[in-house]
Amino acid sequence: MTGSELRTVEEHLADVLAAVALLPSRAVPLAEAAGATLREPLRAAVDIPVFDNSAMDGFAVRFADVADARPTSPVRLRVVADIAAGSADDPAIGPGDAARIMTGAPVPSDADAIVPFEDTAGGLSDSLQTAVVESAPRAVGVFVRRAGDDVRAGDVLLEAGTLLGPLQIGAATAAGITTATVSRRPRVGIVSTGDELAVAGSPLRRGQIPESNGVLLAGLSAAAGAEVLPLVRVDDEGAGLRDAVAELLAASVDAIVFSGGVSAGAFEVVRTELSAAMAFTRVAMQPGKPQGFGRLPTPTGTALLFGLPGNPVSAAVSFEVFVRPALLAMQGRRMIERPALRLPAGTSWHTPEGRRQYLPAVINVAADGSWSVRPATTGGSGSHLAGGLGHARALAVVPAHVTEVHEGDPVSVLLLEGWDA
Repeated sequence: MTGSELRTVEEHLADVLAAVALLPSRAVPLAEAAGATLREPLRAAVDIPVFDNSAMDGFAVRFADVADARPTSPVRLRVVADIAAGSADDPAIGPGDAARIMTGAPVPSDADAIVPFEDTAGGLSDSLQTAVVESAPRAVGVFVRRAGDDVRAGDVLLEAGTLLGPLQIGAATAAGITTATVSRRPRVGIVSTGDELAVAGSPLRRGQIPESNGVLLAGLSAAAGAEVLPLVRVDDEGAGLRDAVAELLAASVDAIVFSGGVSAGAFEVVRTELSAAMAFTRVAMQPGKPQGFGRLPTPTGTALLFGLPGNPVSAAVSFEVFVRPALLAMQGRRMIERPALRLPAGTSWHTPEGRRQYLPAVINVAADGSWSVRPATTGGSGSHLAGGLGHARALAVVPAHVTEVHEGDPVSVLLLEGWDA
């Protein structure tokens, strides 16, 4: 088969996304929504800030009283109140008056500026009876945080499709929100295939390797918001795979991800057993050329079936390119693509002719602050180089028509979780 007969990444991904259905949504307490995807916008219940408050420790004043204050001609004010954060007091501030006020405390209705302690002669140590202002605020409203400056009650705080992380939940809580309507998490089954697989840590006989793809794919699925069922490992005989699929379908999973058994070899158990439900194809990418995709009914809906190559790097890349977008789309996520950069190559490497390369990569930050990208392993792009995945923070994406990347060439880079250099 020539390069022109391979399917493009876009063609295969389009088939996958066309089969995705939105999962049900439900309202949950905001404290339980971490990692979930919003299905309805969140509207602020209160203003942020809730009330006019002081941005500094100092004195609440009438600007007209202190507008002419200078070190050579200070203005003396009478302190008539002491306002701490959390106070409900709203003392009257007449001409020549001031209130000592702490950061976050409500600004008296009669005051229209804050003079920090640093701009007074006595500072905090002499602040309960008299304020001697030596430097005037720049204008009315200086150091006053106005109610609603950030968000007004009723404003859309977060759009549907937003991932609720710590920052989003913190912002929503500050806006008085207590519940959120979020997508149900996708239920995902992971099935690793192959007679060569042994439980990690067990003695290895000749021809065996530790089974790592299940852990890898489970972690990637969980990072994409999924609930992962217990991992399944089956041999190449067929009966184990049939039983595993039947159990996962009965559990109403939303997706089953297979690693191995999808190529053109003699013992491709996924291809042999699921040819009626899945289409197996070759995609113009490296690694990850052999791919399988299909659907099977469950008691409550449909499970998407993803057949990924068995080599660890191929499995990881295939998940990133095809499975992760599908899991995010199921949840209604607005952004299903990884954030991307263009960075210069920090070294040279070869790429496969006629196939788009997705190379596990490291982002280097030089002493001068400049960034560059290089392969995560000195072994290049071998799909079996599982150790190099531990160093990868990104995928360098090289177009199919490029056969060699030279040092300094601009390269597209997809940032992965933990992408910090």
